Amino acid sequence: MTKFSDLNLNPKVLKAIDEAGYETPTPIQAGAIPPALEGRDVLGIAQTGTGKTASFTLPMLSLLARGRARARMPRSLVLCPTRELAAQVAENFDTYSKHLKLTKALLIGGVSFGEQDKLIDKGVDVLIATPGRLLDHFERGKLLLTGVQVMVVDEADRMLDMGFIPDIERIFSLTPFTRQTFFFSATMAPEIERITNTFLQAPARVEVARQATASETIEQGVAIFKPSRRERADSEKRKLLRALIDAEGEACTNAIIFCNRKTDVDIVAKSLKKYGYDAAPIHGDLDQSQRTRTLDGFRNGELRFLVASDVAARGLDVPAVSHVFNFDVPGHPEDYVHRIGRTGRAGRDGKAITLCNPRDTKALAAVEALIQKDIPRLENPLKSDKPEDEAVQEDAPKKRRSRSRKSEDAPKAEPETEAVEATEAEEPQKPARKPRDKGGRGKDNKVVGMGDDMPSFIAKSFEERMAS
Repeated sequence: MTKFSDLNLNPKVLKAIDEAGYETPTPIQAGAIPPALEGRDVLGIAQTGTGKTASFTLPMLSLLARGRARARMPRSLVLCPTRELAAQVAENFDTYSKHLKLTKALLIGGVSFGEQDKLIDKGVDVLIATPGRLLDHFERGKLLLTGVQVMVVDEADRMLDMGFIPDIERIFSLTPFTRQTFFFSATMAPEIERITNTFLQAPARVEVARQATASETIEQGVAIFKPSRRERADSEKRKLLRALIDAEGEACTNAIIFCNRKTDVDIVAKSLKKYGYDAAPIHGDLDQSQRTRTLDGFRNGELRFLVASDVAARGLDVPAVSHVFNFDVPGHPEDYVHRIGRTGRAGRDGKAITLCNPRDTKALAAVEALIQKDIPRLENPLKSDKPEDEAVQEDAPKKRRSRSRKSEDAPKAEPETEAVEATEAEEPQKPARKPRDKGGRGKDNKVVGMGDDMPSFIAKSFEERMAS
């Protein structure tokens, strides 16, 4: 069995690995580190949770152990799709570079430019950044990328989903042609493959698992439900989520709940808190300080439920997540694999439960086609549980219909006759219309041209005029 000591890493890096408690590399690490140390480009494909971060961190530190950084010219560059993943990569560098005199800078949004500029001005060996913030610094004239010796693109397929590919191509064009490139992804979409063919030179391809496969340690299940009415679908879905959490009992020590939309993240988190569940949201629209506090609370066990968008689906290393709940079936089947990969990490057992309503059946079928297996159907814990208010509302239309049928079946002639007779009895009899001649006068030569209801004083005025 291969050990880290067999991989020709820098002795100081090996010491840090040993102090961290690791001895045997994962398959992606064992396959990627040797060609990386030889100076070759590396294309790594592996499912989430397999240790891709250390696959490029360890050889980078060994390659950068000698040399010195110059102001505003980093020696290496790591691009990550999200702030959280960039921060996690920075933590890995801190862990494994503790015995090396290397400097790093983390360039992410939500943090002031001033502090980041100070670090860049001093010169950094390792620059870890999200694409947008990196280009912001470059356009402000605070950063030069002509000294980059090693460049890493982490979670490349997520970069594609988030629309970062044009930025990635531009950043590649700003770095030297002689750089060494590490390209890591969980899946290989056609667009990703085009970029690797353009910017990587004869890369060593390391693929340790079939693309887009879920770990065998994760127990999967899907709860199918049909809402009673369209306008109640969302509230009934949230009620089903609470019932599924309760059904897991103490086995659900903590969980990540994924939603497709940021608005649903806030709504679901608020709903869970309303019913006494310890939950908090995390998505791209929140302040970085709030996102950091929420993640730290979840990692430390202070927060039980993390309601997240797909910003938290990639690369976040929280080892002991017992459950993942997909409140929505993801629109992209690959996202399903990344979501449920948050549980069952490092050989632990995990459980992933997906909620599916009739409109999500096509998306569910696409997920099952991707992972090449049928996800077991779970019994709906609310199947026989119908709220009283729903029963009343469903019965109300039936009662109205029954009353209308009775009115249709009842005899109509007698009631109508009685109503007419009552009306005629109550209303005073109208005077009979007087016959008129062609001049608009009656036979008694009185003016009646303004109708039967003409006030008598008006007729009187006409009579006086006629008399005169």
